[in-house]
Amino acid sequence: MAGSRLELIDPPAGKLLLIGAGPGDVAPFDPARTLVVQGFRPLHDAVAGQGFRVLTAPAAGPEGRADAAVVFLPRARAEARARIAAAAAALAPGDALWIDGQKTDGVDSVLRELRELAPVDQVQSRAHGKIFRVTLPAGAWLPPDWAGRQHQIAGGFVTAPGVFSADGPDPASQALAAALPERLPTRIVELGAGWGWLAAQILTHPGVEQLHLVEADHAALECARRNITDPRAQFHWADATTFRLPEPVNGVVMNPPFHETRAADPHLGARFIRAAAGLLTGAGRLWMVANRHLPYEAVLAEHFGDVQEIGGDSRFKIISASGAGRKAPAGKGSGAGQPKTRRRR
Repeated sequence: MAGSRLELIDPPAGKLLLIGAGPGDVAPFDPARTLVVQGFRPLHDAVAGQGFRVLTAPAAGPEGRADAAVVFLPRARAEARARIAAAAAALAPGDALWIDGQKTDGVDSVLRELRELAPVDQVQSRAHGKIFRVTLPAGAWLPPDWAGRQHQIAGGFVTAPGVFSADGPDPASQALAAALPERLPTRIVELGAGWGWLAAQILTHPGVEQLHLVEADHAALECARRNITDPRAQFHWADATTFRLPEPVNGVVMNPPFHETRAADPHLGARFIRAAAGLLTGAGRLWMVANRHLPYEAVLAEHFGDVQEIGGDSRFKIISASGAGRKAPAGKGSGAGQPKTRRRR
């Protein structure tokens, strides 16, 4: 675990910046002098609940300055570079920047890159990973393309390093968009909206008067705000699995994730399904896409009275479900398929 490697470092006195830390990473540090950057809502709230000050993104100016920093490497290479660049911007020449990561998240590759750019020492291995110290040189020492800026992709959409499917819409979302009926309900929630591609497709359908985009990744939601300027759209930085509205809606659309970290969580998609059922009126309808092998039939039947597979191919299945709160009779519906591999952080 990352926490065990943190015992190997001795940060100097002063303000400490942690980028990408989760609740299991912050225990060795003093909340009074530690600033944490964590944009994934469940982890953000968990760290804040331990008494730490938590930002959704690195701050510019004095607020974001620190005397030392620790970067926790994510899986995505572009996001890892962006975190390192953000930490470096918060420090002064001569300050210590610690990099912590698993071998499976590319820590060895990052170590090789940084050795070409700055002094590196105190390289220590433990728990299938490494932690090492970079002493910041003077001047602009990192390549400009390491900065984690939003960028435009085909179709005019904006994405950012580390967000799911940052290079373009994923095939599952495209399959779901193609299977939606021409006319959609008036009030819709998209759970796990990402950077907004599917929401943009939903808003082209007649009937939609209100669309709630729910996304736990703050960086992705900020991209969605830029991509979706339609006044019918409302944006919620929230955990989709616990999201609620004051009044029920009559439509939910979703392409639920199968994992939050490298470890697969077969129950995550099931929690999305339960959340969808809790948002809908009894006459409302869910449209979702899943990988063909993901076993969601049982949980769908538990929460919806009618479940049908309405499309798909050898990779994906498109499911429509209605009758939220009414358990499907034995044998009712097609049983949409089995759990879905994708994302996240």
